[in-house]
Amino acid sequence: MTSSALDLLRNATDVTLLAHVRPDADALGSALALGRALHQRGATVRVSFAIPDEVPESLRGLDPGNLVVPAADVPAASPLVICCDTPVPGRLGSLADRVEATKAAGGAVLVIDHHASNTRYGTHHIVDDTAEATAVLVLNVLDELGAPLDEPIARCVYAGLVTDTSGFRRAKPSTHQAAARLLEAGVDPDRLAREVIDDHPFAWLPMLSAALGTARLEPEAAQGYGLVYAFVTLEAAADVRLEEVEGVVDVVRSVRDAEVAAVFKQQKPDEWTVSLRAIGKIDVSVAARGLGGGGHRLAAGCTVRGTADEVLAAVRDALAGAPLL
Repeated sequence: MTSSALDLLRNATDVTLLAHVRPDADALGSALALGRALHQRGATVRVSFAIPDEVPESLRGLDPGNLVVPAADVPAASPLVICCDTPVPGRLGSLADRVEATKAAGGAVLVIDHHASNTRYGTHHIVDDTAEATAVLVLNVLDELGAPLDEPIARCVYAGLVTDTSGFRRAKPSTHQAAARLLEAGVDPDRLAREVIDDHPFAWLPMLSAALGTARLEPEAAQGYGLVYAFVTLEAAADVRLEEVEGVVDVVRSVRDAEVAAVFKQQKPDEWTVSLRAIGKIDVSVAARGLGGGGHRLAAGCTVRGTADEVLAAVRDALAGAPLL
């Protein structure tokens, strides 16, 4: 971490931390972990995101200090804005204007992120695409600040680690060592994993059934490595939480017959968010960027407008031109 970024945090008195729309455990956990540490140092802290209008139920246990505020309560400009796990301002949704407004007012914008597609849109950056999660970078920041690793902070960091490494399947030895520190700080891994990953209402089952009923395998797609995909319509998702819909891709991706898994989640009659996952041969982040999104080489996403057939065709074409790893 640069000394200038560290000085920003050490001297911060009023801080707005932003996560991307539809925040996952890494984005919100990172923002809340750093926000709690800065609050303990005496700063006024607010954490927010644009969509949805409240903390997803599975992540509510990460905010015992009630640092999250509605997007409408975020000031137009702040002395310091910290954007967590957000590679481009567009991923902040309606809060994206806070970045330019803060810079125009003479404030600082610190971007903490691990996406290869990050555009360095802040005034200061802690960006490392070799980190498995933004939470890894936040833990390093906390260590540099000398912040005490209490259980609520450790819980937030652990949530980011366990989710963005797919249950530590993509973790480095150093990440397991970091996890050990977090457990020593009091994190209950079984309880946290159940709350954040495994706890679903019964309505999840019919939604999943409807989505998997649309699943198709195209062995010739994705440059001959295979594409498996499914659709989650507005009707199918009507009775479930955001986190249930977001989790469908983790089921679809388990198919061994395809290199790439895609889940198309309907937001409006003619708008779909697309989750892309690859096993290891195709860089889906490039495909997502070509469609206006972004992400990691093996996990990315985008929003595409059109009919179901049109968005499927757009993703097929993007994968056909994506680089091999």
